[in-house]
Amino acid sequence: MLRRLVKPLLKLCAVLFLFMLAIDFGTGYLVRDQIYTDIEKLPKREYAVVLGTAKFYLSGQPNLYYKYRLEAAKSLFLHNKAHYLLMSGDNKTAYYNEPKMMTTDLRRMGIPLQNIKQDYAGYSTLDSIIRADKVFRLNQFIIVSQQFHCERALLVARFKNIDAICFAAQYPDGHYKVRIREFFARTAMAIRLLLGADASTLEPSQITAP
Repeated sequence: MLRRLVKPLLKLCAVLFLFMLAIDFGTGYLVRDQIYTDIEKLPKREYAVVLGTAKFYLSGQPNLYYKYRLEAAKSLFLHNKAHYLLMSGDNKTAYYNEPKMMTTDLRRMGIPLQNIKQDYAGYSTLDSIIRADKVFRLNQFIIVSQQFHCERALLVARFKNIDAICFAAQYPDGHYKVRIREFFARTAMAIRLLLGADASTLEPSQITAP
């Protein structure tokens, strides 16, 4: 009995893997013309949306994804590619505040406070992109993140008819586990979009103290 079940299960797993592989490669192919690595070729937009992440890992080690995203955001501003930088990240609790941390560090990097905005309800990639459109009313904007993340964010934008492009931040060397996780995240995102998923909240962004 068990042997009879093994073959169909293996076939099912193979089909599911091919389905996920198609989504993974298809996502990158679909948005390939919307991603820029050369800042000189990047079109200007009034706003750039910087996707949040933690500054440090739980181990206490610095998160290079965070560092490189802020460096990319600074470069956009200095090259006059974006006038405002919208920090979109997680602030679910009073003691975890990605937008506030990113704003503080960008100010230390010389970006004026009046050119930095915050979205404290960017709990996920889906939330950040949809809220930039529906809450902040950004007609066009640049997404700032690493390329693999940009591709998923642009999939959301394309599915929701949002006019966005991406400036790809530097990718840290040797971080293969993140790319593997992205493989599964793209399938989950595609399914959510097909099921009509929207942002967790469309309420105006409110900072949670301290």
